[in-house]
Amino acid sequence: MKKKYAIFTTGWCAEILSQFLQGMTEALKEDPTDLFLFLGYATYSDTTAKQQGEMNIFTLPDLHDFDGAVIFASGLDYQDKIDDIRQRCDDAGIPLIIQGAKRDGISYVVSDNYQATKEMCAHLLDEHGVKTIAFMAGNRDSYDSEERLRAVRDYLRENHCEEALIDVFYTKWENAIVSKHVAEMCASGEPLPDAFICANDGLAMVTCLTLTECGFEVPRDTLVTGYDYLDDSKIFDPAIASMDQCFEEMGRATVRLIKERAAGGGSELHAVIQSKFVPGESCGCFDFRDSDKVRRRFGREVNIRRSMTTYFNRKLELIDSTVLSCQTYDDFKEKLRHLLATDHDYEGTSFHVLLDPNFSLSIYDSNVKLNTDGYSKYLEVLYSSEDGRYFPDERCESRELIPGYSGNGSKNHLYVFLSLHEEDSAYGYVVFRDCLEKIENRYLHTYKSRMGLVFDKFRHALTMDLMNKRLMNLMRRDPLTHVNNRVAYEDKEQYLQAQIISNPGIEFAIVMFDVNNLKQINDTSGHEAGDEYLVRSCHLICNVFKHSPVYRIGGDEFVAVLMGEDYENRDALMARINEQMSPYSETLPLPSDYVSIACGISSFDASRDSSASDVAKRADEEMYRDKAAKKSVSSGV
Repeated sequence: MKKKYAIFTTGWCAEILSQFLQGMTEALKEDPTDLFLFLGYATYSDTTAKQQGEMNIFTLPDLHDFDGAVIFASGLDYQDKIDDIRQRCDDAGIPLIIQGAKRDGISYVVSDNYQATKEMCAHLLDEHGVKTIAFMAGNRDSYDSEERLRAVRDYLRENHCEEALIDVFYTKWENAIVSKHVAEMCASGEPLPDAFICANDGLAMVTCLTLTECGFEVPRDTLVTGYDYLDDSKIFDPAIASMDQCFEEMGRATVRLIKERAAGGGSELHAVIQSKFVPGESCGCFDFRDSDKVRRRFGREVNIRRSMTTYFNRKLELIDSTVLSCQTYDDFKEKLRHLLATDHDYEGTSFHVLLDPNFSLSIYDSNVKLNTDGYSKYLEVLYSSEDGRYFPDERCESRELIPGYSGNGSKNHLYVFLSLHEEDSAYGYVVFRDCLEKIENRYLHTYKSRMGLVFDKFRHALTMDLMNKRLMNLMRRDPLTHVNNRVAYEDKEQYLQAQIISNPGIEFAIVMFDVNNLKQINDTSGHEAGDEYLVRSCHLICNVFKHSPVYRIGGDEFVAVLMGEDYENRDALMARINEQMSPYSETLPLPSDYVSIACGISSFDASRDSSASDVAKRADEEMYRDKAAKKSVSSGV
């Protein structure tokens, strides 16, 4: 049986996360171990509910089933989530390693940003004559960001130029916030700082773009540096001077620590990886590295990337159209399963979609609430394929995570879990396998977000459709007898009228009914007895005309529209209803099972009827003749 390591983080730091996972994968090459990555995409600008929905995936694994856990804090710096994972690891008795942050009592792997940042400061001040610096920080809770800021301050203090740091701005890692602040600096009329030190490459690139939009050029007017040494920053113009934090080496060190912890080592085990400052065009060092070579290599891949993106977008559109064409939940399951079974080139032969049962139940019952913290004990298997083998059962226990997972096999795998949700309401999750490149290009985020969105649209559309149908049913239903009411009959008349126009050969008949003696029963026995009499009379009509819609169109008036079998047998049916009713009587009190109804029928005749109301009018006249005849028989006339 393979070992299992759980990894928790967000996916916005996709490239460095991919490097870290690559390092872990290489270090585990000789050890039968599967990695389970629980990946959220929360941002600080999200609502609290949306953050919860994204990171609800962290609650999915039962850590008693794992041999160790890792928090990639370079992407996850939500303290409450880190505390919760730590507590669950303690409860399960498994080692926990945190990357990119230091927490008391947790083994950690960090990069030595401090010393490398000092080297960067020395480069800026000594090589480029920088006198003023603006530091674009990340989040106040971020260990990496605060450590970098501390190194800048310490270097300036040690060199007796603390005043050089003229601005520290917390961006919350949001590009829009960075852009706004830099634009305000440009518009202020004050001189720009000689250098912007940004807490990561993403912030550095946004800073460069905003400066250009405001009429300034990097590095002519100001210098910019970043951190992480991302591929995007290498091909950016200007190539970003950055800090290589050696994330692959951090991944290998994480595996080493988790093994030592499992072998009995204490939580004081740590690893510090030396970072490396890499000058670049954005700090004025054009000859330090061949950025153009990197750009040319990237340019060769543009067409392939564009083709992949085009195919990917087509697949998303196909999922959209498939799901939104469904009229029922069963239709939704069948069509989506068929789509994924016949077209899974993007998802691969190992891909899983699991839904919380409350997703479907809440469509049909508004009293069912979706989970907002965790998942139900059992999940519905919407689609599940592992190495091309389909999971046959309709559900699996949520603790299994992957339907039918056995942990056997000689090859190690990386499974990536992403939540499907709307705000904090959990719909379920999807699982990809062995997909480092999909993490890096953020296709996974786009895929799961699009699937969650279309599931949400489908759920709300179906819920609204069912609600409208129920409302329409209430509007068209007689509350006493539960047959159709006058509104429904008027709709039926319009339908018949359309048929008469388009198909003059249509065959139908209308039967009018008037319940006899209702007033006498109401007057002598009360309206409750009168209601019982109406229900009894309606039952008789419905039992005889079993294949025809029956409508209550007035207090004691009913109508039936005969087509098909009932139309062909209309004479026999009229005879039967007259046979089954009581003889007309005005002698009080009437028997408790008394039912007397006046009936009149008329068939559509294209030669003289221009509308359904013409047929109804003749049926009404026949009904009054029948009422008079029944009264005369009763009186002996």
